[in-house]
Amino acid sequence: MLHYLIWSLQMACAFVILYVLKSMMIISFTTAESKSSSYNPVMFVPSRTLAQTLPLALPYLLYVVVTMEAVRGINVPMYTTLRRTTIAFTMMMEYFIGGKRHSNIVIISVGVIIFGAFIAGARDLAFDSYGYSIVFIENMCKAVYLTSVSRVGKSTGLNVFGLMWCNVVLCGPILLLWSAFRGELQSTLKFPYLLFPGFQALIFLSCAFTFFMNYIVVLNTTINSALTQAICSNLKDVFTSGFGWLLFGGLPYDLFNVLGQSIGFLGSCLYAYCKTRGK
Repeated sequence: MLHYLIWSLQMACAFVILYVLKSMMIISFTTAESKSSSYNPVMFVPSRTLAQTLPLALPYLLYVVVTMEAVRGINVPMYTTLRRTTIAFTMMMEYFIGGKRHSNIVIISVGVIIFGAFIAGARDLAFDSYGYSIVFIENMCKAVYLTSVSRVGKSTGLNVFGLMWCNVVLCGPILLLWSAFRGELQSTLKFPYLLFPGFQALIFLSCAFTFFMNYIVVLNTTINSALTQAICSNLKDVFTSGFGWLLFGGLPYDLFNVLGQSIGFLGSCLYAYCKTRGK
């Protein structure tokens, strides 16, 4: 499996896109910087600013590594269920890191979402202490990462593109070295379809879509909140499961899964209502 190498390729693609756009002065990396202002063509951001984004890069790097281990150690339905507890971890991290408190109705909506997740995975409950621990560590890392996005952005003055740039510069080389250490580079060179145009096109599209998704995640977290992004991610999983079942089938009808997904969707709607009312 070439998980880490694919992550490295996606970061390399993001590096190239951001570098070209910044060099052409189409985007800026800081909120106070104009697109036509002068910049360092090598670093783009000061080394001190780059170092200040370490609290953002390190949880993301650990999240990538732990995710690859989590999906191996537990079945997919239970992994999906446990992953939705990211919402609760994010709420806790917003309190401990940023001192943010949420209203009772928001807490109730989060509880409904998590309750729905466990209903959906009720038939797949098979306790595995190691697998569960890895998934919870993954959730914790993602919660810290999301909570750090807006916090680091405000403290450094970096905008969405600047945060993405620093994250790529810090994490990309480490992931590439890690993939080489695991022998993924050698396996890639031996892959029979490496030079096949169709395979290369899929890799390119994967990298491009990943860049777009990361941009949306950072933008949403910056404009709204880490908790909002965590819930949007959960809502995305609901739609993904629904469309996947309608388009591809292959999964038998399960009342618990449908009921749990529906409860989670209602919880997400309740949270959206609270946000529109400013609660």
